Amino acid sequence: MLNNPALKHLEWPFFDPRHRELAAQLDAWCAEFLHSGHGADVDAECISLVRALGQGGWLRHAVAGTALGGAAEVIDTRAICLLRETLARYNGLADFAFAMQGLGSGAISLAGTPEQRARYLPAVARGEKLAAFALSEPQAGSDVAALQCSARLEGDSYVLNGEKTWISNGGIADFYVVFARTGEAAGSRGISAFIVDAGTPGFEIAERIEVIAPHPLARLKFSDCRIPASQRIGAPAEGFKIAMRTLDVFRTSVAAAALGFARRGLQEGLAQAKSRAMFGAHLADLPLAQAKLADMACTVDSSALLVYRAAWQRDQGQTVTREAAMAKLMATEGAQQVIDAALQLHGGRGVRSGEIVESLYREIRALRIYEGASEVQQLIIGRDLLK
Repeated sequence: MLNNPALKHLEWPFFDPRHRELAAQLDAWCAEFLHSGHGADVDAECISLVRALGQGGWLRHAVAGTALGGAAEVIDTRAICLLRETLARYNGLADFAFAMQGLGSGAISLAGTPEQRARYLPAVARGEKLAAFALSEPQAGSDVAALQCSARLEGDSYVLNGEKTWISNGGIADFYVVFARTGEAAGSRGISAFIVDAGTPGFEIAERIEVIAPHPLARLKFSDCRIPASQRIGAPAEGFKIAMRTLDVFRTSVAAAALGFARRGLQEGLAQAKSRAMFGAHLADLPLAQAKLADMACTVDSSALLVYRAAWQRDQGQTVTREAAMAKLMATEGAQQVIDAALQLHGGRGVRSGEIVESLYREIRALRIYEGASEVQQLIIGRDLLK
């Protein structure tokens, strides 16, 4: 297993034997079932990937509670990081499909009622229901406390009005975890969380959003959308805390996905340098190319150390606010540098549509923004240092 260069870091003391076995099994599964890139119908392929990941048993790791189909009673951070790293190394859309099942249902795993958990989580783990996490708004991205989407209590129902945007799985999800202002207090203290099923009257997909690395993305609109009060997750005004707890579980895994993209970039760059004839030798024989490869390898390993330090600490029950922010900042920014260098090693071929490095170049860019942009991570780290 460890003869594979992409798995050598599993020798590090951050991992238990079960993690090493999990990573090796998924690597073998990916080699058999996944390919780079995707077809023209991204929605259909994403749904197909969710089904395949569910049938393969991989989505069990994105759900908490063994009685509900989860792999463990609590989500194992190292496991989801290894899963996302491996999936991203093979196929960016497969990583996306896995991540959204976890992020979209995470609030239910963390704070859902027994009825909510039983209704949604087993189907998520089997890949039968697609989940979405609806937090961002046109004027509330990094500043979550500024969100304006409202939920008004009327009898035994809530009535939702407003918009959400940049919602992954928008348009194909079976249910959406929506954060809305219920008005108990100003700012972040007056937000609650709700489950809204697709097809609920008053809820519509207002716009499908096209981005450089295609995946299902949409703007949502709520117009007097009435849902039962039983669809609220947690107590009133606990929505912000639930959102932050959910993001805390999965933020380190964003760094792991970036690490997977970077590993593939290094792999592609190394292969190109070894095979590309240049000046009577090969590109790999040139000192400048060797220096570039050395920088890429150092970036990959330093990112991996930060990612799995944060994941290990969280699995030990430690607070990882600073460590997770460091991992996301360095892994995403570093992956951009590694992939850019890999593309440069490919020369003109690197910008040709359909090339793996061209796809990686488009895939990595969004990771420096979503679930906390790099600048937000810098603020988190700085403020933590100044405590």
